[in-house]
Amino acid sequence: MSIIRHKHFFLSYSEEHEQAEWAAYYLTAESQQQHHFERPYFKQDPLVDTESAHWKNYKDTGYDKGHLVPAADMKFSNEAYNETFYTSNVSPQNRAFNAGIWNRLEQKIRYWADKYTALFIVTGSILHDNLVTIGDEEVSVPDYFFKIVVRVQDNALVMIPFLVPNEKSDAPLYTFATTIDAIEKITGIDFNQKLSEKIEEKIEKELSYKEWSFS
Repeated sequence: MSIIRHKHFFLSYSEEHEQAEWAAYYLTAESQQQHHFERPYFKQDPLVDTESAHWKNYKDTGYDKGHLVPAADMKFSNEAYNETFYTSNVSPQNRAFNAGIWNRLEQKIRYWADKYTALFIVTGSILHDNLVTIGDEEVSVPDYFFKIVVRVQDNALVMIPFLVPNEKSDAPLYTFATTIDAIEKITGIDFNQKLSEKIEEKIEKELSYKEWSFS
């Protein structure tokens, strides 16, 4: 895995699976200025030494080039918007999933950014052996995606993680809420390395929707 730092988000690229295992960024109420930029073509990430997967791997596969960092969250500048179209920031997503439950979750997060002023978001795909692959470069098709949404409230971190199957779903968003602990066990990634043990224990054990508005 290699950490790629773009100006407006950063990610950990998996050469084995030809996509990011996770991508992270800040989203603020102020950053949601909705400029209308021309949608660029997807292109390979110049910062990935081994070259990120070519967009042609997705052609005629039935899978969307699903953004991890949404283009709609980066409409405050043309530069930020264009960065989301590097192929390091996309993963094969079921079309009904991408346009449905995943889109609903992204919209809810934008609502929370407005409501709570600022969020830190980590998005990723669950990558493991024996996944279906697409294209000449054998891009893995994840069976699950996750989002971890974090904000500060009363000098403490409030966090809500989601784990969502890569398939069509009409279920309410809160049914996909889980714990950091559960996502860390599946991914093998410690998302709280830099948090104090006290805060880590609190947020890993808690699973509460009370702090988040789903209305």
